Amino acid sequence: MIGTNIYRIRKKKGLTLSELAERADVSKSYLSNIERNLNDNPSIQIVEKLAEVLGVEVVTLLGVEGQNFTTDNEWMDFINNLKSLGITKLDFDKYRIVFEFIKWKNQKDEQK
Repeated sequence: MIGTNIYRIRKKKGLTLSELAERADVSKSYLSNIERNLNDNPSIQIVEKLAEVLGVEVVTLLGVEGQNFTTDNEWMDFINNLKSLGITKLDFDKYRIVFEFIKWKNQKDEQK
């Protein structure tokens, strides 16, 4: 679905595959695979680059406009807070055990 959306918007904007790939700094073959839905799970970084070049929101490319994103927005706020603290994904993976312990501890406390 994302590939179809990228293709449709690219054509509407009058861009060739090569132009979009160059402007978004992705390989032409990779972009072609996305548009043909051979790669239907591109990284968020690639999607963000394509959305920026195409002048649309990421949700437009994902095809989920108009849906309720209250929970997703809360998660995005959480992620942005982590980023503002300088916590990377690798850091978060390292801290996972701490979160699991806190969750376990809270469950034990609730059972009392």
